[in-house]
Parts: sequence; C-alpha cells; structure tokens
Amino acid sequence: MNLKRPNSNDATRTANRSRDVVPMSGLCSRCIDGCTGNCEVFKATFRGRELIYPGPFGEITAGGDKDYPIDYSHLNIQGYAMGAKGLPAGVAASPDTTTFPYVDTETSYGWDKKVTLRVPVFTGALGSTEIARKNWEHFAIGAALSGITLVCGENVCGIDPKLELDAKGKVVSAPDMDRRIEVYRRYHDGYGEILVQMNVEDTRLGAGEYVHKKHGLETIELKWGQGAKCIGGEIKVASLDRALQLQERGYIVTPDPRDPMNQAAFKSGALKEFERHSRMGFISEEGFFNEVKRLRAVGFKRITLKTGAYSLRELAMAIKWGSKAHIDLLTIDGAPGGTGMSPWRMMEEWGIPSLYLHSAAHDFCKRLADRGERVPDIAFAGGFSSEDGIFKALALGAPYVKAICMGRAMMIPGFVGKNIAKWLQDGKLPNTVSQFGSTPEEIFVCYEEVKKMVGADEMKNIPLGAIGIYSYSQKLKVGLQQIMAGSRNFRVDTITRRDLMSLTEECAKVTGVPYVSDAYREEALAVLDS
Repeated sequence: MNLKRPNSNDATRTANRSRDVVPMSGLCSRCIDGCTGNCEVFKATFRGRELIYPGPFGEITAGGDKDYPIDYSHLNIQGYAMGAKGLPAGVAASPDTTTFPYVDTETSYGWDKKVTLRVPVFTGALGSTEIARKNWEHFAIGAALSGITLVCGENVCGIDPKLELDAKGKVVSAPDMDRRIEVYRRYHDGYGEILVQMNVEDTRLGAGEYVHKKHGLETIELKWGQGAKCIGGEIKVASLDRALQLQERGYIVTPDPRDPMNQAAFKSGALKEFERHSRMGFISEEGFFNEVKRLRAVGFKRITLKTGAYSLRELAMAIKWGSKAHIDLLTIDGAPGGTGMSPWRMMEEWGIPSLYLHSAAHDFCKRLADRGERVPDIAFAGGFSSEDGIFKALALGAPYVKAICMGRAMMIPGFVGKNIAKWLQDGKLPNTVSQFGSTPEEIFVCYEEVKKMVGADEMKNIPLGAIGIYSYSQKLKVGLQQIMAGSRNFRVDTITRRDLMSLTEECAKVTGVPYVSDAYREEALAVLDS
C-alpha cells in the first residue's frame, strides 16, 4: 500500500520536509525547531481554519486520494466468444450484426414518466460553488448537446446577489437560477433534463416552487448528502458585505461577520475569507413522505433523492422509503467524493467507500425485490471517470442501476475547452494542444459534429468547453459500446453481475461477484466433461 501523508497534500498546498514520515500522524520523523515548513501543522500555525479546506477556492475541484483496501479496480470485465444479448427483434446474431457501433447506449430513469439519456451518465450537482457559476455555460450546453441530465445543485437561489424575496422570505426572483435553466434548455433536444437539487435552505426559501412556477421544471431532487462530506454545503466569500448579506438570508456564516473583532481582522488583511455553510438535514420517514407528497402537489412529475456515504442504516432508509414513496431515481454517492469545497480530512477519512456502499445497495435492493417490492431506479456515484468504470458500476448494480453520476470527470472537459479558447486568444497554446492544430476546427475532433447539430450560424455561440464535454461524452459512448460488445451486451439493460469477476477474494466477499478462478468454472467443467 502506498505511504499516505495525512499532514501534507497538494489539495491543501502543503508538504513534508522530511523524506521519512510517521504513517499515522503524517508528521516528519524528525521535526526541527527552525523548520521553514510547509506541513499542515506548520501552515495551520498562522492560517488556522483555512487549512481545513482545499484551495484556492473557486479555482479547483478536489477529490480524496485515500487508498482503500478494495475499489472498482479490483473488478474485471468478462468477455465472451459467443452469443449476443439485446439485439433488435428479428435480428439474428452474426459477425455482421454484432459490430460494436450497433450497441445501444441509451438508458432511462423514472417510475412512470421516463427520462431517456443518450449515454448512461449524468452530471454531479453543480451548485453554489464558484467553479459551477463561472463555468455554467460550458457545463450546461455540453450536457444538453450530449443528451444527458444536468443536475443544478443546492443553494443557487440562496447565494444569488440579485435574489429577491417576498415578505414571507420566499423567492420571487433569482436571475442566476433563471440563467442556468435557460442556457441548458436552449440546446436541449429531448434527451436528458435539467433538474434542481434542494437542501434545507432551498426548501425554506421556496426554491422548488419558484423553478416549477416560473420554468415548469418537471423534476426536483431532495438531498440527504454526498460522498465527500457529512455536513452541509459550504462556499467561501471574500467580501464582508457579501458575508453579511448571506447571514441576513439565514445562512450560517463563519467567522461571524457581525463580530467587530472579525471585521477588524478582515480590514487588517489577516482574515481573507468567510465561510457560508448550509444546515444539516434531519430525516424521518414521516417527514420524507410528507415532503414528497408536498412537492408532487406543487406539480413536479418526478422526485429524485441524492444520498451520500452515510451508514448502512441511512442507505436502507433511502432505498426503502424511496420505494414506498415511489421516487423516480435514487443516487447513491460513495466516499471519498470530489467537490469544489469540502473539509479535506473529511473527504479523506469519512464515509463508506464507493465499492462497499454500492455492493450493499445492490444487496438491499435485491432484498426488497425478492419480496415483490418495486425498487426505485438507482444511480451510482463516487469516483467514476471512464467507460470501464461505468460498465462495472452498471453491472455491479444490475438490474437496478440505470445510470452513473459523474462529478469532477464531467467538469474537467469544460475547464479544458474554456482554457483552450483563452490560450488561442492569448497566442499561448501549449504543445499538448498545438500538436493537433491551431484552430478550434483542427483541435476538437467533434467540432464539425457539433456544428452539424446546432447549425453554422449558432456555432459562434457554443463555448469550447461545451464542445469539450460533448467530445468527452462521445469517448465514453464509443468506449462503452466496445466494452459492451465484447461482453455481448447490445443494450444497457442486458448487462448483469455475471459480466464481472473479482480479482481478490476480499473483493469477492464484499461484492458477491465470484473470484476470478471461480467465475464460470461450472460451465467450464461442463464443457470438459461433455
């Protein structure tokens, strides 16, 4: 196992001086009086609570890098030399009908009123972080062009500088939310959807009622948590006036911006940022059912739920209550998670890791299904970035998992495309990009494909980050088609757990997926003994 250094990490911009480090504490084995740093203890000596979070805020996303005993890399995908599942009716399997481009990667979710995705992925919640706000056009247009669902995360209304509330403290105008919905819808062509996520603060502000009444949104998502942290969402603000504004709206803001001591520290330059925190929810079965009922009365056709890496008890609650309430999708997000801003040590050390959580989720879903109870459609989240991971998660959770939620991986192409546009403008294109050309048409392999979709005149309005996300989604699609064809699955809903094998006995114990030497052994012996 790799040596981890809990007292230093690139996420917190810290490093140990010594080449020898105590494994548990992360302290240098020889700590010198006079050391100039830069471990976390050293830096926290003068920057204090700032060291809790990755940084710089608004410029990065961060993901935990703890090396768990087992993860999805401990699963491998089965391949077969015969058969074909999921071919269109009347089509006989042959070398001519089972080429990988024939694989159908579409999937859908929803109890009754289904939403169809071109590829079985959708974005993580892009909410009130600065990363999401300033890159929204890239993310939203890219998702719409790709035919996947875009989740607009929590607190978007609440942090809008131009938010207007009525006398009861309910949203009457939220221009940034309006912008986010309208940008996605401009390029939406029937695949996927934009849905909005709600936490405690959003519910109190009436964000759900606002987006349904003004925009006719059909889906709303309740949020219990995520894989990166077990507390409410945070952002940082670098303005005293802004901190006071958010505190006035009911948010928890720390350090207290009303405190004269903190105001003096901010004025002197020692205190550079305030933190805005959301409240933690307190769930109950009755409260959950009442909220689902209330939102349906508002007019939402679909109710979804996002839960995080809590204990198995909360996982069971999400699945069981979701089944009884007929929710349309349950997204289960495992640790360590990646996010724009979560406490770093919490990301590293909190919660049930994805493979363990997802394996338990399958067991719980099967337990309900075996009793004749209908299980809500499931999505897995927590560290996915490639087509093999998508296939493994779909197979591990089959037949309940319909799609995979991708957070940081789906954002990165937006950043890259945006930066390529800036590098082109500044004449500073790095060799990693310039080797493919010096214009967007040369650099982006999917440029002409997107141009055909939107038209030549509209192409000038498509940011390069959106083309980047579309290109990435096409890589996922084609890569998934190849893996699915190799496992003889020509539709997403034909993928099963038998298409996987465990590479270690511990992985087999946790997942229930047979150890590599045991998988298909009975069938093999039957061939030999025939």
